[in-house]
Amino acid sequence: MKRLMLERIADAQRQRHALLCITRLADGAQCLVDASGPAGDLVLSGDQASAAGSLLASGRSGPLPGGEGLFARAYVPAPRLLIVGAVHIAQALAGMAATAGFEVIVIDPRGAFASPARFPGVQLVDAWPDEALATLGLDRATALVALSHDPKLDDPALQLALPSEVFYIGALGSRRTHEKRVARLTEAGLGELIPRIHSPIGLDLGGRSPAEIAVSILAEIIQVRYQGAPA
Repeated sequence: MKRLMLERIADAQRQRHALLCITRLADGAQCLVDASGPAGDLVLSGDQASAAGSLLASGRSGPLPGGEGLFARAYVPAPRLLIVGAVHIAQALAGMAATAGFEVIVIDPRGAFASPARFPGVQLVDAWPDEALATLGLDRATALVALSHDPKLDDPALQLALPSEVFYIGALGSRRTHEKRVARLTEAGLGELIPRIHSPIGLDLGGRSPAEIAVSILAEIIQVRYQGAPA
């Protein structure tokens, strides 16, 4: 049973699915809980299942109620940053985000931009964003930023990200650029979801250089990850 549970945990991590491993400390009996519910040797009460669901949603580990000595360990996907547009800001942001513990993927079909020489050690996907995101998937541990300034690249990524579970969506551009973006996305039927987009992107730190803008973007992503988006 333990081998099967370990295999299931490993499989969930490969697929970027969150789950809990719940152990009864007295005798080592275990069960796994994911979005489909519990499976294993333990039978959870209603309160315990509800508490496990809350831990699963938040990605936290902790004890379960009931006085039975149940402890839930969370296995959650690593935070991931998908960068659409291999521009100068992306070069600075990729390195900073990797240092902060994010899995970083840069998406851009333009090989001259998305090259190993410009992004050493960074995973590059030289495909159109809609094709890339369909393969990579969009989950609640993912942040997506659209930096290309090109609607042919940014808009398809935003159209997929807006109805998804990603915890952060940001798009580079001036207020006028964003107004045009809003019009296009509204025409695409996504008007109600547009407030999810952080634009202007990043915290207002006053910086202007690509590296300074990258700092402000990463700071906002981290803020939203831990504190949620401001109301």
